[in-house]
Amino acid sequence: MSEQIMKINNVDICTESFGNSKDPAILLIMGAMSSQDWWDEDFCLRLADQGRFVIRYDHRDLGRSTTYEPGTSNYTITDLADDAAGVLDAYHIDQAHIVGMSMGGLTGQILALRYPARVLTLTLIASSVFGTEMEKLPPMDQNILDYHAKSASIDWSDRDAVIPYLAGGWKTLAGSKPFEQERMYKLAASEADRANHLPSRFNHALLQGGEEYYDRMNEIRVPVLIIHGTEDPALPYEHGLALKKAIPHSELVTLNGTGHEIHSEDWNQIIDSVVKHSS
Repeated sequence: MSEQIMKINNVDICTESFGNSKDPAILLIMGAMSSQDWWDEDFCLRLADQGRFVIRYDHRDLGRSTTYEPGTSNYTITDLADDAAGVLDAYHIDQAHIVGMSMGGLTGQILALRYPARVLTLTLIASSVFGTEMEKLPPMDQNILDYHAKSASIDWSDRDAVIPYLAGGWKTLAGSKPFEQERMYKLAASEADRANHLPSRFNHALLQGGEEYYDRMNEIRVPVLIIHGTEDPALPYEHGLALKKAIPHSELVTLNGTGHEIHSEDWNQIIDSVVKHSS
């Protein structure tokens, strides 16, 4: 493991790698408002043990990457795709297997369209179609929005208040599998301790752009793996089915009882599927 700050597209991006750099590369792209910590370190190590060079990183406004004043919009989702390509450049990687979670999956779709020569395969976990078709699909559960509406009352300097809030956010995303409170608190503590400025994470709610890539999923030519939980309250299972329909050559792996999460009970299935897909 080696964490480092890299200058990419004139901003600082914090990255960390696992495994042998000579192995096939997998770039993990996390979702909105979620630092690289939520790609669990043990998950990354297990993936690396399968003969993959695994890279995770903090998006802008998260972790140790560049942050902006809360309530401002300084970049687009296309810029985030360019950041992902920049991470590959920084590691001198010409081509990689891309694994995106939620918004990271949307970013991965743009990456595959914008830099087709750089992407070997694409895996979309708990994600959705990028474009106007998303508006026709079931919306996010209101409980998630209500939970984060309370963030204005959080004292971000109080670690004992911040960690339960961050961990509790994942509880609103859980399916019917047992909520992993101890693990979520551990990851929340890691995020809280690493972050340059936690309130900046909400700038992701203002994220726009990428219109030139709307509804072009059928142009993605690389092999695509879709992994989606049947009890996802943020992007319900219908979003995964819509992706499967929009990308005709894709494969769908269904996680029964799983929410908008990478539950440890699913690690074996997810890792096995990703390794097979990237072989």
